[in-house]
Amino acid sequence: MSIRLLKTLVAVADHKTFSAAADAVFITHAAVSQQMRTLETELGIPLFDRSHRTPELTPLGRAVVARARKLVLDYDTLVPSVLGDDGLAGDVVLGAVPTTLIGLAPLSMSILRARFPELRVRITPALTATLLSGLDRGTYDVAIVTKPVLMPLGLEFLEIAEEPLHLITGSEVTETDPARILETQPFIRFNRDAVVGTLIETWLQENGIRVSEAMELENLEAISSMVHANLGVSIVPRPCVTSAYTVPLNHLPLGVTPPTRILGLAYRKEHPKLRVIEEIHAALLSAVQENPPTQPGADAP
Repeated sequence: MSIRLLKTLVAVADHKTFSAAADAVFITHAAVSQQMRTLETELGIPLFDRSHRTPELTPLGRAVVARARKLVLDYDTLVPSVLGDDGLAGDVVLGAVPTTLIGLAPLSMSILRARFPELRVRITPALTATLLSGLDRGTYDVAIVTKPVLMPLGLEFLEIAEEPLHLITGSEVTETDPARILETQPFIRFNRDAVVGTLIETWLQENGIRVSEAMELENLEAISSMVHANLGVSIVPRPCVTSAYTVPLNHLPLGVTPPTRILGLAYRKEHPKLRVIEEIHAALLSAVQENPPTQPGADAP
């Protein structure tokens, strides 16, 4: 029995179909089917019930998958464990929501590099939905995301920080009531495909606020620049860390209990780089603790 067969079995269990597993392990659908039949022959037990249109794991098959995960994890961490670095060297792919790219991500990665100079982190930005899908496919090792209402099966979530949403306006806006501002000023909407965009839309509907949409963007810096140019107002997360790149804006809270987004680190269960993920999470928490945001005001980010 080869580790390759066990990895394919785990991929089938994670991705539900032979076709999706084939894409995940970079082989053909026919090769997946052949490998699974070979594994069944070697083990002498039926791993799949093929009476369905899509083969399903048998109870024995699910038990084998649980053991296979452990074996694959042990195999993938064999060399790092022998060398004693727990895998804290080499490459890791970190996905990140765009709003973290000028504050939280660089601050935390600077901390991580100082602690583990042999660890190379490649950062790829994307919206939360894309990142979660990419984690499932193995595109990313770990990702900084906004916590969705429901986490996909097979993924874990480690909280980093809560970021309350607040209203930002340019210098020409003197009104202080958020509802009146939103109903009278052009609204620069945060991308509705983002989890934050959904939070904002839900809050607007719950409070019966109708806005006149001027544009829809997903980049926090672009939104801030548009607001600074007095092209509209917007609702955005208040960053959990202080950024060196600030635009002077007015900031208004959305009531006593504003909507809040939860930032966290998402990754697949039993990932072979769990030690690395733990250290990335620790670096993120350190960045938040060491660089607290300034109080909202005329020149706060």
